[in-house]
Formats: sequence, structure tokens, C-alpha cells
Amino acid sequence: MLRTALRNVLAHKARLLMTVLAVMLGVAFVSGTLVFTNTISDAYQKSSAKGFDQVDVAVEPAIQDSRSDQVGKPSELTQAVLDRSARVPGADSAVGVVGGFTAIADKDGKLVGNGFQTQGGNYWGARDPRYPLTDGHAPKGPGEIALDAETAERAGYQVGDTVRLSVDGPVLTPRISAVFTTDDGNVAAGGSLVLFGTATAQQLFGRHGTYDQIGVKAKAGVTQAALKAELDKALPKDAVETTTGKQLADDQARIIASQMSGMKQGLLVFAGIALFVGTFIIANTFTMLIAQRTKELALLRAVGASRRQVTRSVLIEAFVVGAVAAVAGLAAGVGIGAGLRSLMGSFDAPVPDGPLVVTPGTVGAALAVGILITMLAARLPGRRAAKIPPVAAMSSVHATATTKSLVLRNTLGALFSGAGIAVILAATTMSGSDGSTPMGIGAVLLIIGVFILTPLLSRPMIAAAAPVLRAFGVAGKLARQNSVRNPRRTAATASALMIGLTLITGMTVMAGSLQSSIDKLAASAIRADYVVSMSNRLPLSPDVGRKLERTEGVTATSPMRNAASRIGGQDAYLTGVDGATIGELTDLKVDDGSFKVGGTQVVVDNATARTHGWKAGSGFTVAYEDGKKQRLTVAGVYEGNDMMHGIMIDNRTLTPHLDDPTDMQVMVKTSGGASEATKDRLEKALGTNPAIKIQDKKDISNETAQLFTLMLNMVYGLLAMAVIVAVLGVINTLAMSVFERSQEISMLRAIGLDRKGVKRMVRMESLVISLFGGVLGIGLGVFFGWAAGKLLATTLPTYELVLPWTRLAVFLLLAAAVGVLAALWPARRAARLAPLSGA
Repeated sequence: MLRTALRNVLAHKARLLMTVLAVMLGVAFVSGTLVFTNTISDAYQKSSAKGFDQVDVAVEPAIQDSRSDQVGKPSELTQAVLDRSARVPGADSAVGVVGGFTAIADKDGKLVGNGFQTQGGNYWGARDPRYPLTDGHAPKGPGEIALDAETAERAGYQVGDTVRLSVDGPVLTPRISAVFTTDDGNVAAGGSLVLFGTATAQQLFGRHGTYDQIGVKAKAGVTQAALKAELDKALPKDAVETTTGKQLADDQARIIASQMSGMKQGLLVFAGIALFVGTFIIANTFTMLIAQRTKELALLRAVGASRRQVTRSVLIEAFVVGAVAAVAGLAAGVGIGAGLRSLMGSFDAPVPDGPLVVTPGTVGAALAVGILITMLAARLPGRRAAKIPPVAAMSSVHATATTKSLVLRNTLGALFSGAGIAVILAATTMSGSDGSTPMGIGAVLLIIGVFILTPLLSRPMIAAAAPVLRAFGVAGKLARQNSVRNPRRTAATASALMIGLTLITGMTVMAGSLQSSIDKLAASAIRADYVVSMSNRLPLSPDVGRKLERTEGVTATSPMRNAASRIGGQDAYLTGVDGATIGELTDLKVDDGSFKVGGTQVVVDNATARTHGWKAGSGFTVAYEDGKKQRLTVAGVYEGNDMMHGIMIDNRTLTPHLDDPTDMQVMVKTSGGASEATKDRLEKALGTNPAIKIQDKKDISNETAQLFTLMLNMVYGLLAMAVIVAVLGVINTLAMSVFERSQEISMLRAIGLDRKGVKRMVRMESLVISLFGGVLGIGLGVFFGWAAGKLLATTLPTYELVLPWTRLAVFLLLAAAVGVLAALWPARRAARLAPLSGA
């Protein structure tokens, strides 16, 4: 039986090639995902570990325990702490570290780097071992900076050039005094690093003679643990925390691994769907092979082979095919991993240099997935092969599906579908995250149910296309009959396309509806023409708000200033606003009281009010971050949303209690409304600052919907893979159909159906099957999009269903194109059959 199985593998090369391709695509995606994520994770970990080479022990400020009436604040690393750290036994040197966001513009005024990765820091003394200089001298005073070599090359800067940069709002124009190299992972990933003299950095980053961190280097022969112990003895335990360089590197590696896990899981979901779709093709292929070998298998049964031996023979074939496909998929996956890494560089997200990482786990996963999926898909055809009676060796009659099995299948499908619909409908009545898990379970149940019922659904749905097919004469009529001749096989083929289109349609419906809802949210919550903020969402300097207020054409502004506080012994955040203008800049519905902010009067969103049991007229005591307390009164309760929520208090009341006032954003109203000319005027008023972004309502809604757009683009990538797999599936089904009907097609040729008619018949059959799968997928996708939207509407009041009819039509045309492409080879093969060749 082993020799028989191996011979059969080699005897049907064309059929098995399609199975190998289907398995290989899925395995390639799995292994490519693992190679890609492992490679960039390893590159970032090694790059970040190099950044700790000059730090044996890091000293950081400890968060002081806060009393119930006081906001917890970190202690400060003063010059005295630095000097004491440098003098402990075993310490060779100590470096004070200061850093923060620093945006630098290229020669065209555009932001260099990638938002959060555009960092600034301090250059320590005349020679900082962390940053070897390749040209120039260490920065001195506020007029000089050092720039990393990669950014300098990317932006076209060299020593002596003047650059434009910003830390928290105002534009600075220092001169480049030096270019340096660094192992900083942010720079390797496409960010930038600007270094100031230590005193300048402390002033710019608001440290006022203190440090963010102190890096201590050990003397030769002193271990990191020993140095840490000495520092713990010398420094106040309640004021500082010490961490070894190795621990810092390990912590950074864990953070990077955690960040990579989300991307890995998302990509593996896509790979899993591709494999799930490929399972149908594999099952179809083995069903076809068994149909071709009915007499051979029956003869084996007649000469003494048991059912178990026949099943084992089919599974051995599956094992060989799966192993070959897994090895090929692994090789392709390594190429995909390398390609994805290069692709990130073209998207302005380069990865640190490093080798491709192919772990034993990746190899094992590729082999396991390829072999197990293939053998699992071949299990059912193998059992069917074992049931072929020996008498079939003398006739073309063999076991067919019984009425009992069809009734059982339809019953199971109805139960799964009914349960899935019920669970989904129940989930739509829940709120937010509470309904996400039930909805996911319901979606899986419904997809399984529809897949089981697809043979039953194929007859009436394909029959509905009969009037159109009649227009193509005999070929159209025969195509309709052929497409429903074997409903199970037709259903399995259509399901491959159905799953891909279900996913893409559901995501498209959700993305379009969310975009519309966010547009409405921005329009309904904000009356301001523009919202000004930092490009990385960090705080703005108050100077920005003052400059905007003085700009020509600006009629009203309101800085939004967040501040920590304590209310009733619990942490709470206050949002400082300009009480005189906030009503003019926002459009929030008031449920209770009036929207009045000023003095000790505040407004709160309805969620916060429910949490504390407040209503209009309620009073509460707040403890500000400076420890002082004040009694505030709730003037009104408004309907909060994702853009505007929390406790709003007048800045005149809040600011005196803040050590370092900063703004999260500034809302701006202009006399001429939003326009390109107005936006240009505001940008010039702020010195064309690369760190600041000025957004109108449309910009805000587009940015909010950006995540969903990114997810949608990833799903479109999945659709491309699903289309390839679906094309293979339709080719498989048509090839099987042509084989089974070779005598019939030969007879049709003999009685006058020409080659063009045969080709048209096969093409129309392929088109009908593909459109059947397309209609099912689009229908399910719209239903899932509606259900998910009902769930989102509980947290997004402006949500409403928007059906993208144009894209839905494109998806249906895409399904038709799949049918046309997949029919090219089978139609050509059928047309070549000679008249009466199968007689």
C-alpha cells in the first residue's frame, strides 16, 4: 500500500500541483509572518541592548506615595544625587541624562522621522562615550546642536548648517556643531536624535537643573550587581530606584516582544484564514483523485485490501504532498519575511540591520501546519474511498451521498446558522466590549452553518440565474445544469471565495460607516475651525495659545490644559479651558443645568456625573497637584464623547496650582472659517513649526479613522491571497467536472457543439459558481457589518450604517473575474476532447 500511495502521488502531477500551491500559500504566509516578526524583534532587541553598553546601573526617580489629598509626583534627580552616584565605590563615571520629544525639519520644512521617534537629549561634557562624533565638536550653548549621522544624511544636513526644530512649541534655529553615530533603536527605525548641551537640554525639557536618569559606569572588574548594591547603600531609597543595565535591556526586549506579538497575531489570523480556504481545495483535489481511481480502489478492495488500508493509502499521499508543500512554503516564507522587512523601509519605517531569523520553531510550525492541514483535509475523501464497494471495479457505480446524510447535513447547518444569528442578535443589545466576544462566537457559528448549508442553497440561488443563462443558448443551459450536478463540490469551491468576501465586505461596511459617524461626531461636538496640537500628542507650550490669540483673523481661542488632581481620595484629571470662549468653540448637548465654566463653576460629562452621583448644583472638593484644595460646583452635565469629555474648569482657576502649565491642544475660531489660506496664516504665525499640526474637522475625522483604514488595507491584502486560493479552487472543480463529463462532452461534440460552445459552457459554469460564492460572501459581510455597527452604536451615538454600493459592485465584479480567469485552462482542455473519445 505504501508503494501504491507513492506511485499515485507521481501519477497525477497536475492535480497535486494545485494542492501543493494551495498549501504552500498558507504555509508561506505563516512562516513569512514568523520570520518577519522574529527578525525585526531580534533587530530591535540587539539595537536597544547596544544602547545600554555605557550603562551598568541606571538611577531613576521614584514615584512618591501620595496621600489621599495629594497628587503623587516623582522625586528629582539633582546634581547632588549625580555627584554622590559618581563617588560610590566601584563607580567609574556617572552621566546625567535629559531627553524628550524634539521635532526637526528637513530643508523643505517637513518633519524628519516618525513622530514619537523624533527625540532629543543631552551631550555630556566635551566627550560623551555614548555618542562618538564623526565630525565637528560638542554642542555649546543654546545656539548649537549635534545631529545623528543617519538623519543628517537623510535630510541633507552637514556641520555648519542651520536647522529648524521645536521641543514644545516655539521654533528654534540652532547651528549643527557635530554629527555623531549611535546605536539608538529609534534612530535605526527611522527616527531622529538631536543632542543639546546639558544646560540647554535641561532648560528646554523643563528639568531646571535636574535629570531624567543617571547612568553609572562600573570600574573594571566590578559587576553590575555589586555596583547596584553600593548605589542602594549610598542613595535614599525613598527617592530613587536603581536598575542594572542587563535588567534594562531585558525589560526593553520584553516590551519589544510584546509590541511584536500584536502584529504577529494579526498576520497569523490572515494566514489561518488562507489555510482554512485552502482546506476546501485540498479536499476537492483528493475527492477528484479518488473519483478518477474508483475502479483502481475498488479492485484493491476486491483483492483483499481492507478499508483501513485504503484510507491509510490516501493519508500517505496527503502526508507526502503536505511535506513537499510545507518545505516549499517555508522557503517562500523566508522570502516573504525578507520582502516585508524591505517594504517597511519604503514606508519610512526602516528596521535596524540584522540577519533574517529562522528559528527551529518557525521550521516546526511550517512543517506541522502544512502536513496536518493536508492530512486533515484528505481525511474525509479517504474515508469515502474506503467505502467504495469491490463491485465498483466492474462498473461506474460507487457510493453516493445518501438521503440520510443530506438530511443530517442540512439539519446541522440550520442549527449552526440559527444559533449564530441568535447569538449575534443578542450581542447587538449589549454594550461595547461586553458584546464583542459573543458576536465573534456568533459569527463563527453562522459561517460554519452557511458553509454546511451551501449545497442546499446552491440549487435555488443558481436556478435564479437561469433566465440570464438562457440568453447564451445551449451552452448556458448546460452550464446551469453542470453547476448543480454535484452541489457539495460546488459549495466547497464557492465557500473559498465566500469567506474572503465576507471578511472584506464586513470590514468595508464598518470602515465606511465609521468614517461617516466620525465626521458627524467632529461636526456635532466642535464649532472651532481648527484644533492645534503637537504631532506626537505631547503637551504644547502655552506660548502657542498666546501667539494664536494674537493672530490676524482669529476670533476666539481656548487652550485645553490637562492636570492631575484628587477627588474623594481618587485620581482624577481636570481639563482647563477658557471659560469665556469654550461655549463658542464647542457644541455639546447639556442634559442638566447649563454649560457655564468660570470661577469655581465647572461642567462634567454624563459618565463622570453618574460615577460620582453628581447633578447640576452638586459640590465637591478637589485637591490640586500643589496640594491645595478648593470647593467646586457642577454648573451643568453634558453628553460626553470620544473627543470631548471629563471635568472642564476655567484655566484662570486651574493654572495657579500648576508648576509647569502645558496645553494638550488649542481650539481656534476664525473670522473667515476653515480654508487653505487661513491654515497657511496660522502656520506662519507659529513659525512654520515642524512639531505642530493644525487640523480642521475633516483632518480630525480622517486621523481618527486612520486605524480602521490601515486594518482595511491589510484585509484587502488578505483578499488578494483569498482570490489566488479561490482561483485554484475553481480550476480544481472545473477540472474534476470536465473529467467526470468527458464522455458527455465528447458526445456533445459529436452532435454538433463546437469548441467555442464547449469553452463557453465551462466558462459559464465557472462564472455561476464564482458569483454564487460572491453573493453569499457579500450578503454575510453586510450582515456582519450591520451587527458590528449596532454594537459600536452603544458607545458611538452618531454611528449609522452606510452601504458602499460602488465597492460592493466591485467585489461582485471581482468574483466574476475570478470565475473567468479560473475557467481558462479547464475550458481549453474540455474543448480539445475529440468527438466520441470517451465512448
